[in-house]
Amino acid sequence: MKIEFHGADQGVTGSCHLIECAGTRVLIDCGLYQGGRELDEENALAFGFDAAGIDFVLLTHAHLDHCGRLPLLVKRGFRGAIVTTGASRELLRLVLLDAAQLHEEEARRRARHAGRRAAGAAEPLYTLVDALHTMDFIGVEAHYDTALQLAPGVTATFLDAGHILGSASILLELAEAGTRRRVLFSGDLGNAGRPLLRAPATPPQVDAVVMETTYGDRLHRPLGPSIEELYQAITEAFQRGGNVVIPSFALERAQELLFFLRAGVDSGHLAPTTQVFLDSPMAISITQIYARHPECYQPQARALFLEGRDPFTLPGLHFTRDTAESIALNRLSGGAIIIAGSGMCSGGRVRHHLRHNLDRHNCAIIFVGYAARGTLGRRIIDGAESVTLFGEEIAVRARIHTINGFSAHADQAELLRWQGQTHAGRTFLVHGEPEVMRKFAARLPAGATEMPLLHQQYDL
Repeated sequence: MKIEFHGADQGVTGSCHLIECAGTRVLIDCGLYQGGRELDEENALAFGFDAAGIDFVLLTHAHLDHCGRLPLLVKRGFRGAIVTTGASRELLRLVLLDAAQLHEEEARRRARHAGRRAAGAAEPLYTLVDALHTMDFIGVEAHYDTALQLAPGVTATFLDAGHILGSASILLELAEAGTRRRVLFSGDLGNAGRPLLRAPATPPQVDAVVMETTYGDRLHRPLGPSIEELYQAITEAFQRGGNVVIPSFALERAQELLFFLRAGVDSGHLAPTTQVFLDSPMAISITQIYARHPECYQPQARALFLEGRDPFTLPGLHFTRDTAESIALNRLSGGAIIIAGSGMCSGGRVRHHLRHNLDRHNCAIIFVGYAARGTLGRRIIDGAESVTLFGEEIAVRARIHTINGFSAHADQAELLRWQGQTHAGRTFLVHGEPEVMRKFAARLPAGATEMPLLHQQYDL
């Protein structure tokens, strides 16, 4: 039996790991490399294994950097079964369809830019049809803490990872030629103590663990003060007579914001008449999926559903799906909270709202997530005096707030505690930058620690 690493190796995107045991080949995730254009050459490169030879894909969760190359896997010959939780299955469909649309739009843009309109001049990584076809390969639904025998000698158990709705760590119990191994894949681990999803499940003791190190070098700011800062920034903007624009990722962050805004109304921090516009068709659909899975929530949040109170709904909430409705928001002069994608302001409807609010002294722009270098969001956060939007130079006059406390990832202390509970003799570090991995590795207890390179393989 052996393990191979084909993504998120000394990097934070593209998660993809392969286990081979007793003639069965199991892939853990098949994620997209992110950070630049969606048609980056690295996404189109060979996987490092034969797609047609994969028997199962076990999906930890539906973030694009863990699932975004699944349609490409199918295009290249995969005919096995994709296994994931029910909530992840619902989210996966939305995420892949949205990604496919972006790939097609990017292909058309490149064709226009190159002056080549002929068919095939710039092929998308995959299409909407490819994304829909991928859903045909979803196999048996995984339930937390329930063992699934995939094949003789290969059993999988999904454990709640507490990261996003339906997210899981995956335990593989392997047996071949008298040798037995227990290998645990962390997936992305959640930040414990959140008010919505459960904390990550206590991991079992294993022989080897493959774990993420996204925030392996730092501690998170406490959530409570971050929520208070959010309420204060909103209140001050309304007192100035302005709007609040919150760039947000559609999956997880938008739903948490709605939860906190409702809590703010319930607690009196925000007025019951507060007008909130969720201006993202994808975020709206994901919010509806979140409402269908209260079994994933911690007890207090689940109790709201049992009492008939949707924690994502507040009196002044408006869903704006249509383009015309989104455009109409630009006429709002003050007193509105507009949540729109994308979180890094690299695309989506938020750019239009920035165009109409960024140059107004009485408005506020609140960033509640990470913005990568080179993105519009990062330039605004870093203090740019003006930015270019739709060919127009827009002065940055609004109050800019960066609130660091809403991360859905475990921090260093939580990662160390989780790894320590596994008592693993071998630890493979993935999904982190090299320097972060080195700092995290230095804090681990004695034992074999590896930082695999792309396509590196190890015997188990």
